[in-house]
Amino acid sequence: MNFQFSTFNFQLIKVHSYESMGTFDGPGLRLVVFLQGCNFRCLYCANPDTIAVKGGTATDPEEIVRMAINQKPFFGKRGGITFSGGEPTLQAEALLPLFHRLKEEGIHICLDSNGGLWNEHVEKLLKLTDLVLLDIKEFNLPHHQKLTGRSNEQTLHTAAWLEEHKRPFWLRYVLVPGYSDFEEDIRAMGQQLGSYQMIQKVEILPYHTLGVHKYEAMKQEYLLKGIKENTPEQIEQAANLFKEYFKTVQIN
Repeated sequence: MNFQFSTFNFQLIKVHSYESMGTFDGPGLRLVVFLQGCNFRCLYCANPDTIAVKGGTATDPEEIVRMAINQKPFFGKRGGITFSGGEPTLQAEALLPLFHRLKEEGIHICLDSNGGLWNEHVEKLLKLTDLVLLDIKEFNLPHHQKLTGRSNEQTLHTAAWLEEHKRPFWLRYVLVPGYSDFEEDIRAMGQQLGSYQMIQKVEILPYHTLGVHKYEAMKQEYLLKGIKENTPEQIEQAANLFKEYFKTVQIN
C-alpha cells in the first residue's frame, strides 16, 4: 500500500486522542479522532482538556490514514472514521487534504461539530463529509449563550446550509436539566427544523457527570456542580416532544 501524499500540501493536525471501534459517534464501528481546540465553552463539557487550542499532539495526517486503512476491515458497510473534539472545524484547512485521501480510500467520514464556525475551508470540508453530527446545544439564543458562552446563530445557519446542499446530518442534543430541557425551546426547534429532509436522526444525549474528575485534575471549577442527571421521566418527556416533529429519535 502506497501512503505517499505528493498531490496534497499536508499540514500537521493537533490530535487529543483516539478511540478504536467506537459505537457512539456515527453509524457502525468507527475510528474516532478527537481533535484539540474548541470555540465553545459548554458548561457541561465532558472533555475540558480538549478546549485549549494549545495542546494535543501534532500529528502527520499520513498516520491517521494508516490507522483508518488498518481498521477498515472492521468498519463493514456502515462504519468509518469520525472526527470529533474539541471542535474539528477549527482545523478545517489542515483537514481538507486528509479528507480527500480518506475519500480516495473509500472510507466513510463523519464530522461531529457544533456548527459554530464558517469560512471557505469549513464549507469545503462539509462537502467532503459523508455525515455531519450537528450538535445543537439549545435553540433559544439567551439559553444557548448561558450554556455555551456563544451564539447559536451560525449553528442554525449551518443546519440550513446542510439542508439546502443536501448533506445528510444527525441532530445531537444534550439534555441538561434546567439549561436545555425547556419544552418551548424544543418545540420551537422542531417547528423550524422538523421539515428538514436531510436530518436522518435526532440523538438525545442525557446529561452526565463523567468528566467532572477532569476538572478536578485541571484544578478548574465545574460550574454545573449540583445539577442532577436526568430522570427516566425527563428523558421520556423530551423524547416524546422531539417525536412530534422528527421521524427518528434515539436516546444515547
